[in-house]
Amino acid sequence: MSIPAANPVSARGLTPADSPKGPARALLDRRGLAKLLLLAVVAAVVVPLLHAQYGAAWPHALTVDVSGPLDKTSNWIIDNRDSHWLFVYFLGHLSNAVVLSVRAVYLLLLALGWTGVTAGVTLLAWRVAGWRIALTALLSFVVSGLLGMWVPTMQTLALMVVAVVVSVAVGALLGLAAGLSDRLFRILRPVLDTMQVLPAFAYLLPVVLVFGIGVPAALLATVIYAAPPMARLTALGLRGADAGVLEAASSLGATGRQRLLTARLPLARKELLLGVNQTIMMALSMAVIASVIGAAGLGDRVYQALASVDVGAALAAAIPIVLLAIVMDRTTAAAGEKIGADTSAAGAAFLRGWRAWTGVAVVTAALALVGRLSGSLVWPTGWAVDIAHPVNDFKEWMVNHLYSGVPVVGGTADWAAHFTNWVLNPLRDGLTALPWYGTLLLVAALAWLIGTWRTALTAVLATAAIGVLGVWKPSMNTLSQVLAALVVTLVLGFAIGILAAGSKRLEAILRPVLDVMQTMPQFVYLIPVVALFAVGRAPAAAAAVVYALPAVIRITTQGLRQVDPAAMESARSLGATRWQILRQVQLPLARPALLLAVNQGVVLVLAVVIIGGLVGGGALGYDVVTGLATGDLGLGLVAGVAIVCLGLMLDRVTQPTERRTTGKGA
Repeated sequence: MSIPAANPVSARGLTPADSPKGPARALLDRRGLAKLLLLAVVAAVVVPLLHAQYGAAWPHALTVDVSGPLDKTSNWIIDNRDSHWLFVYFLGHLSNAVVLSVRAVYLLLLALGWTGVTAGVTLLAWRVAGWRIALTALLSFVVSGLLGMWVPTMQTLALMVVAVVVSVAVGALLGLAAGLSDRLFRILRPVLDTMQVLPAFAYLLPVVLVFGIGVPAALLATVIYAAPPMARLTALGLRGADAGVLEAASSLGATGRQRLLTARLPLARKELLLGVNQTIMMALSMAVIASVIGAAGLGDRVYQALASVDVGAALAAAIPIVLLAIVMDRTTAAAGEKIGADTSAAGAAFLRGWRAWTGVAVVTAALALVGRLSGSLVWPTGWAVDIAHPVNDFKEWMVNHLYSGVPVVGGTADWAAHFTNWVLNPLRDGLTALPWYGTLLLVAALAWLIGTWRTALTAVLATAAIGVLGVWKPSMNTLSQVLAALVVTLVLGFAIGILAAGSKRLEAILRPVLDVMQTMPQFVYLIPVVALFAVGRAPAAAAAVVYALPAVIRITTQGLRQVDPAAMESARSLGATRWQILRQVQLPLARPALLLAVNQGVVLVLAVVIIGGLVGGGALGYDVVTGLATGDLGLGLVAGVAIVCLGLMLDRVTQPTERRTTGKGA
């Protein structure tokens, strides 16, 4: 049955010629066939020449050895770290400032005691977000104490407070520059892309070389990872300011500085608060990775548990991280909604706010004093509950009953072996056996079909850079793992997202589950996965699927729910079934959201597949981890850059690019 009136094109008042075509339909139009024909002609001429000159494997003549210069740089840093003026008078003072700042916040938290901190955070959440979030904050800190993680939680909180403040300041300054200048925006965009896509393990090594093991290196690594969202959203808010309001301010004689302070920044307040929210979440997600280079706290407990495969201890340390993330996420989101609301009686609201904040400070100080007088600044050890042993017993039961020997379906070990033999191995062998020029042509065809020639050129150059760096084979191995995990993630994510979009009850049930899955540190997924699937590429792919799945589900659900109700009602009036409405109306109209889900799936799968190098994933992930462990800057950084190139290529072949000029060829 066809639904003409509910067609997404006609529902929006567009003609079929104006509608955007999906990647699959691009093959059917004349422009797509012309692109394929042109590539076929180029391949017929160029491929025989390249094969005769270089062969099927990536030629050594086209490889550039960058390990030598990188090793020299590493040696120079080590030799001059204690004597050169750059380290002694600048980076040394910067390192001392970081240590003093984190220590000051930590001592303040200890001085407040567990009663003062719990009361202060609870009252802050109540003042900003309401009693429900306040209750969540109260329970979160109580649970952290009950799990015996009060001191590590305070250490992590101190580091996160300083890291978030620095990340917000740096991101806001970069976003301010990019929002006010088109040239700086074009310059900063690839820099921010690289900062966000480059695996944390890759830049941990140069950071450690400069600052050594400890808090300064951990904080700087966190800032590099957490500042880009703030910069992007600040620039977005400033560049998206209402032109009419800015024109009105200019007509009243306002200077550029006055327009910024009275118009641009107030109009961008929602984006600024969202940037703070995202920076907090990104900083917390770095808590475990930063522990690798000496950051104490909850992340260090998780990392130590990974080393001993202690699922119970890892879960006890991971739960407070998740709870901190949820409290901060809900509180900053509520603050953003309040700031974005209409504020007519500003003076009276400020007065009430001043009195309320004074009350919060007084009650917090009073409860902190009560805690000090009771003689217990940290959570009493007698109130702690040990969950490690029950969790480990449950893990052992699962391993004993699910690892192998399960009737009919087999065990998790069998599933991992089948996935490796039937999916990962053929995909890896196919990609490594494919001639290098064939891979470049395939990338060019996919990127050009759904985008422009610039998109295709970027994708091809990113892929070629992998070969130039001399890591073609391990990159193809990593690509096979990413593709396999991405397909599984998208199939499960789209299916669950479609079901959640059609059922508010299911969405309500899934929300806390997705919150926990999305805020759980990446390392935590590796522990139960290794216990159930053993060591190898399959557990690395499984951990990547679990980590990337929540984002795909959320974006798919939100995209389908935001479809124009008029188009769906039109389809129902024509007698369309639920499946027809989904296939012919919702999915086409939600195409931008679905493409965003694919993009986020690529980024998140890449992030965890690399960490999977710790559990037998091999390839580039293993090179990055080995480079960090051995201090080999060439090995680790080259593998990290190759991962960035893979991410850039996958982004270009999965994200359609609109042509800026209509009627002209791409």
